[in-house]
Amino acid sequence: MSSTNDSQRFEELEIIDAPDQQDVQFLDDRIYEFNAARTGIADARLLAIILRNDRGEIVAGLYGWTWGRACEVRILWVDERLRGQGLGRRMMAAAEQEARARGATQIVLSTHGFQAPGFYRALGFEAVGHVDDYPVGHQSIYLRKRLQ
Repeated sequence: MSSTNDSQRFEELEIIDAPDQQDVQFLDDRIYEFNAARTGIADARLLAIILRNDRGEIVAGLYGWTWGRACEVRILWVDERLRGQGLGRRMMAAAEQEARARGATQIVLSTHGFQAPGFYRALGFEAVGHVDDYPVGHQSIYLRKRLQ
């Protein structure tokens, strides 16, 4: 006897370079459901810190999440014209404060060698791994800051 899954027919694979955000969110939700079911940890919360100018345009921002007593910063960006004014530090400090309030004991993130590894090290992050030639000729660096 064959199961229902055995009799399903699938269409051709789609390779998409600009996926619909709803499709991406669907996939993200399914992975989270799987992870929460496997670990028993279902406390994930998104985290965003946005700075807008007086015209309402985003000029700096941070995006990530907390889950399982950890905070992951996925994106930290400051408009090039505003760099060097402490906005990145302010956003990271706010993220750390919120992560602590949510019970996180560490913050993790990745950066590239040509981005801001020195910035993160100055904030107390330590390198815990790297991947050479990602992208080619450069290095991807994985960092962690333990929250005491």
